[in-house]
Amino acid sequence: MEDENDKVGAFDPDIPEEGASTPPPGWLHNIHGYQGHGRAEGDLYPPPPAYTPQPEVNRNTLVPDVRVPKVSEDQAREALLRFVESRWRYSSKPARNLAFRQLQAITVYRYRLETYTETRTSSWQFEVYNGQPVDGAEFGVSPPPWEIPVPPPQIFTDRVETLRVPHSSIVKVCHMCSGCGRVRCRDCSGRGNKHCILCHGRGHRRIPGNHKRASKTRICTSCHGRGRKRCSFCQGRGFKTCSACQGSQNLVHYIQLTVTWKNNVSVFIPDRQPDFPDQNFEKVSGEPFFLDENTLVYPLQGFPDLELCDASARMIHEHLERFSSTSRILQQRQTIELLPLTQAHYRYNGKDFSFFVYGVENQASTIGVQLVSQMHPSENL
Repeated sequence: MEDENDKVGAFDPDIPEEGASTPPPGWLHNIHGYQGHGRAEGDLYPPPPAYTPQPEVNRNTLVPDVRVPKVSEDQAREALLRFVESRWRYSSKPARNLAFRQLQAITVYRYRLETYTETRTSSWQFEVYNGQPVDGAEFGVSPPPWEIPVPPPQIFTDRVETLRVPHSSIVKVCHMCSGCGRVRCRDCSGRGNKHCILCHGRGHRRIPGNHKRASKTRICTSCHGRGRKRCSFCQGRGFKTCSACQGSQNLVHYIQLTVTWKNNVSVFIPDRQPDFPDQNFEKVSGEPFFLDENTLVYPLQGFPDLELCDASARMIHEHLERFSSTSRILQQRQTIELLPLTQAHYRYNGKDFSFFVYGVENQASTIGVQLVSQMHPSENL
């Protein structure tokens, strides 16, 4: 049986159930230039035609000739020794005593295309209204998304910035509590207490007996025989403070503009050595010898590796198709690096082996020290 202390919050039909976390359709008025496009993550605004550059017709970029770097026997041996020292189960003796048969330099290029874009989206947001100043339509017309000045970051640097659209704010009654400031507790349905889960609301529990004693019925120690317990989620009140308006009953809605700067990168490396995994090049730098940067770059022309020219034309077209319709292309950059790759053939104990030396250290005049060993484990290298 319940006493007065358990009747902390009597059921109040005037306290509404908790509404949706977002305003229902039609709750907010449309603002010119910010009509929705049905995107769940926010309205996307393609740049105006004046902001979209177009490539020139029949324009190509000339690439200079390049010299293929070579690795000496001392450099190859040093790279091998460093690799051996990083593997505790390998001995350095074979690396010191091996005899080189051939150092085969392989020409490998890495082409990289970067397209730096700016994208603008918007969505309705809200904050608690506590009487603060509100920048509403009475102060002017909200500027279109692409006319709001936003300082860009350093070129080719990713960044996301959010800001409030001027004159877009409006005060509305809280949609979650309908302006009550409180919402009905979902856990107890607004009653302030719930059935005891141990005795199922009966107030007593049956203790099973055995062959020596009969079963007994005892008062439930959890609810003290009442059959109901105070709701721990609302402390027996039957309601909770609205999580949206924090009890203030009103919200300030405003349009938030999200500006995203992103450097979109595509890389192409022709496969020139089937025995060497190209993904190893991701960990090393190359020797840059060509850089072309403009609002829009143009396909390579006259480069001796025709596969690179074809990749350049294809990737530039793909980037233009992918980004120009949804984003503002601020700048493009294409680079070519020469990736040093040498296959070292050598003989040890009457057997022939080989390994690769590849990449360039960031320190000046230092050849790369990344290495792939193709020696048989039984050679204990």
